[in-house]
Amino acid sequence: MPRRNRPHRDRPGAAESGAVAGWARAESASDGEWLVRTVPGAQATKFYRCPGCDHEIRPGVPHLVVWPADETGSVADRRHWHRACWEARSRRRPTRRH
Repeated sequence: MPRRNRPHRDRPGAAESGAVAGWARAESASDGEWLVRTVPGAQATKFYRCPGCDHEIRPGVPHLVVWPADETGSVADRRHWHRACWEARSRRRPTRRH
C-alpha cells in the first residue's frame, strides 16, 4: 500500500502546524510593541519594499509582515521586512525614499 504524506487532521496539533505562518506573534523591543507574521516564500506573491534597506522583496522571497501592536488591524500600518533587516532595526534605522 502506498504511503500517505498528507497530515492527519484528527491528530492534535496537525492542523496548526501548517497554519503557523499565518498567525502573528507579539514582539516587544525598545522601539515598541509589534505584531510580526512570517510570510513563507510560497505565499509571497507580490513585490514589496523593505523599509529597513529600501530594497525590493520579490515574489517567492520569505519575509515578515510587521505592524504596531496598538493598531488594531490597520492595513495601512503594515510593513513588509526582510527578516535580517527587521532583526537589525535597532542598529540601523529605516531608510526613507525621496
